[in-house]
Amino acid sequence: MALTAAALIIGNEILTGKVVEQNVFVMARELFALGVELRRIIVCPDEVPMIVRDLRDLASSHDLVITSGGVGPTHDDVTIKAVAAAFDVPVVRAEVYESLLRAHHGERLTDMHLRMADVPQGCRLVTTSDMKWPTVVMRNVYVFPGVPQIFRHKFPVMREELKGTGRFHSRALYVGLDEPALALLLDQVSVAFPEVSVGSYLYWGDDADYRTKLTIDGRAQDAVERCFEALVAGIAPGMLVRVE
Repeated sequence: MALTAAALIIGNEILTGKVVEQNVFVMARELFALGVELRRIIVCPDEVPMIVRDLRDLASSHDLVITSGGVGPTHDDVTIKAVAAAFDVPVVRAEVYESLLRAHHGERLTDMHLRMADVPQGCRLVTTSDMKWPTVVMRNVYVFPGVPQIFRHKFPVMREELKGTGRFHSRALYVGLDEPALALLLDQVSVAFPEVSVGSYLYWGDDADYRTKLTIDGRAQDAVERCFEALVAGIAPGMLVRVE
């Protein structure tokens, strides 16, 4: 059985369009490469009761939850407080994290810096050989920062945590046909190959050499290849642009 994941994106700045959300793309791509099914994505404001509600729902219905945003020393950084509340534990000061902060900031250290060492009681602080700054993991909830550059730098933690979870096999076809011309063929292969996922993505514009991209994803490589061959066979002559 494949692991399932959900994402909770936290921040008023996302909901108001002040900041362009970039972390979901990185997360989805990385989890897919690890063989983990990302099943839900929720965006919520910087409000503890709402974060708690969403976290409890997602954590109880998925193998793992990844949060992005709301991690920092300012008044609107409430994710740690919300994660602790979701699991009915207090927020405590992590000595390991505090030591890292003291060593990093030296004489410039302030109480505001030390707020970064506050974590839910009982959490794990996960590091890798390339990332000394810990990632907070509370049971099945992984807490990541919202700043895209930092998120990308820290997310390889998941590769270490999820080793050996399996993988997906994928193929793609680029065709010079619109989706209505492909609908019957896609209906047929989706019935014939229920163990794979077939996607159809229309490209709207004149700057590409194709009209629709078809994708096939599955855990069984032979099923993916058989579905791929069926699609290739069903494309009208001259309409298959290229394959991957």
